[in-house]
Parts: sequence; C-alpha cells; structure tokens
Amino acid sequence: MSGRLAAEYQGLEVKVPNLFRCPISLDVMRSPVSLCTGVTYDRTSIQRWLDSGNNTCPATMVPLPSTDLVPNLTLRRLIALWASTAAPSSSSPEPSAVGPTPAAAAAELLRRVGNPGVDPCPALRKLAAFLSDDDVDEFDKNAFARAGGAVETVASVLRRAGNNNKESLIEAAEAAVRVLAAIAASDCIEEENKRRVAAALASDASSSVAALARVLRRGSGVESRIDAARLVESLLRNAAPSVCATVAESEALLAELIRLVGPEKEGGGLDPLAVSAGLACLSAVAATRRARAEMVRLGAVPAAVRALACDAGSPAQALRVLEAAVGCAEGRAAVCEAADRAVPAVVAKMMKGGMGGAEAAVSVLWAVCHRYRDRRAVDAAACDGGLTRLLLLMQSGCKPATRQMASELLKIFKVNAKSCLAGYESKTTHIMPF
Repeated sequence: MSGRLAAEYQGLEVKVPNLFRCPISLDVMRSPVSLCTGVTYDRTSIQRWLDSGNNTCPATMVPLPSTDLVPNLTLRRLIALWASTAAPSSSSPEPSAVGPTPAAAAAELLRRVGNPGVDPCPALRKLAAFLSDDDVDEFDKNAFARAGGAVETVASVLRRAGNNNKESLIEAAEAAVRVLAAIAASDCIEEENKRRVAAALASDASSSVAALARVLRRGSGVESRIDAARLVESLLRNAAPSVCATVAESEALLAELIRLVGPEKEGGGLDPLAVSAGLACLSAVAATRRARAEMVRLGAVPAAVRALACDAGSPAQALRVLEAAVGCAEGRAAVCEAADRAVPAVVAKMMKGGMGGAEAAVSVLWAVCHRYRDRRAVDAAACDGGLTRLLLLMQSGCKPATRQMASELLKIFKVNAKSCLAGYESKTTHIMPF
C-alpha cells in the first residue's frame, strides 16, 4: 500500500478486516502475494521468511514444492478500496497539499520522454526509479504500463540507438532499457503489461535487437547489461517465431550474451545474476536450431562450462545450453575438445539442477559418449563418478527417454575398469548395475 493511502487510516480507530492483515506481521498488507499453498502474505514478510532458509508455509507449515510468489491483485484492489473509504473525508489532506498523484507525475515524465526537443535521459531515469520503488502502489505502476503509448514511447527511444552509434543515443537507450526491464521483469506487473513490452520491441525487431546488443556491449554497468538480457528473454518468450529468428540471427547479440555469461579465462569472479540472465537467453535462443552452430562458434560451450565449474548462475540453465550445443556436430566437437573440463563439470552438476538439469546432463553425456563415441569423454565421465550418478538418476523417476540414454551409457561405462573402480569407491555397491 502506498504511503499516501496508509496515511489515510494511520492512527484512526478503524476496524481492519482480518483478511487484509499479513499472517506474519499482522499489519495491513501493502503488496499481497500468494504461495502455492493458497495462503496470502505481505511480500516483504514472506520474502524475509524464505530468505531465512525456511521452506514451509508459515501459516500451515506445509513444505513448499515451489517458492514462487504470485501477486494477489484482487485482494490488493480490495485493500486499496478499503483504505480509501476507511478514514472520514475530513481527515484527508487537501489536494493542493499532497501534490500530483504518482500516476500523474509518471504521465508528465512520459510526456518529456516523447518530446523530441528534450533530452529523455533524466525523465527515463525518474521513470525507472518510479517503477522500481517498493513504496509506489502496484496499481500506479500497472496503470503506467497499461497507458496507451507509454511502453511504445519508451521503446522508440531504445530503437533509435539501433542504427546509430552516437554516445547520446546509447545513453538514452540504456535509460530506456532500465524502464522497460522494470516492467518486463517485475513480479508486481501484470502479464498483459509485460507482453506489451515484447510487442513494442517486436514492432521493429531488427532495430530493437541491434540496440539491445549495443547496450549489452557498451552499458555503463553490469545492471544495465542484465536488464538488456532480460528484455531479450522477454522478446523470445512472447514474440512470434519470425522475431525469435531475428534474435537468433544477430551475431552481435549472441556474442554479447556469451560475454555476459563469462569468457573462458582464469581469474576474476562471475556475477551470478549476469550469468543467469545470459544463460536464460542462450537456452531460449538455442530453441532455434540454426542458431546452435553460431552459438558454438562464438564460444557458448566454454562459457557454459565455466559457469558450471564456478557455481555461477543456475546449473540447469547451463546444462540446457550444453544440451542444445551438442545437438549439432560443432557443439559435440567443442565439448570433446575440452572433455577434461567439460565432462566432469556436467557430471558434477547432474544431480544439482533439478530433474530438468539432470535430464539435460544425460543428454549431453549420451551425445558425446554414445553418439560421438569420443574416448576422452567416456574416460572423463567414468572416472568422475558418472556411473554412480546415472544409477541414482534411474531410480528417481526420470523420463523413459532419459532412462534409455542412461542405460546405454552404463553399458559403455561398466566395461571401463576405471568406471567400475569409481563405482565401488563411491560406496554404492548396493546398487546393482545391469
């Protein structure tokens, strides 16, 4: 709830409906979100509970299979309506005292952005702050995103940098990216409004892709580059296949996404948020088959392997990128050339990326060990405990196709003396290989 609405009932003796109180803090919820159990909490309170390492619903103590927080917009509207009518009109401040509403202020900023004779950067930065401020009412944010021409106006600033390298345009494009990403990647923004961002970018996909590539390359900080990657992911998730093909065919964009994940070099850390954003985009781009060989050529395999080895980003995302890469001959060759690093990294993270990550890991191993028959890959997988992990995976209810691939890998590994030794050394002799 915004500070303005909270002030209307703060200190007044009004009865607060129990439904409006957070079960944790017992205060009126400002940003109600629901867990998969159906119980609604204030976002700040439940996020603090989850960040403390708890994996249960506080009200029911039921274990949580998912910690996704879904905005309860219906309850949010009810709370806003109640807050606006709970206090008597005499206690409300005069309009002249409170100044323009947040929505009106955002509309004025948007007008400045659309004025061709005015530098849009200051207004765009204020809009980004408005959309990122937790104290701003979620309805005001959604109202701005829903307003006719709002998203399109900001997207037009970004697109202008698509075919022009002027420093001023790049700076404006970076500011526009911040605004659009605050809409596309925010939990409090409705899905319909997120799709508006993708539609605005897709209206001139080639210019949008070129501009996003420039922000990824020349962004003033890692935050801007992450925001640009999130917009790429939004475009891939919501746009038509023809637009996805435009993204996949941009060598400049693919190269920058790979650079965001991390170059193949020793020393220096990786930013987990940057790695996750880059891997999410690459795994989505890899759905376009003709992009896979280009991704491999630009270095997607060593980047994904380094992310696995450094525990940066999501293991499942990195494994999915490698799974897509080995779908082409160039990708299988790249994995085999770096078998001493790539294969152990895949085996080590096989059981740490959820079932989807485990199945992707098996696909990678099957491609290089069974289909490609590379001895270096077989030796590396067998010596690093691949046999043991495959046996465990087969007992965990994986897909039939994954079970079949695992079975074929076991037949290769168990004839290798090193793999047999690795199985016994890992104290899993109670598992009978077949």
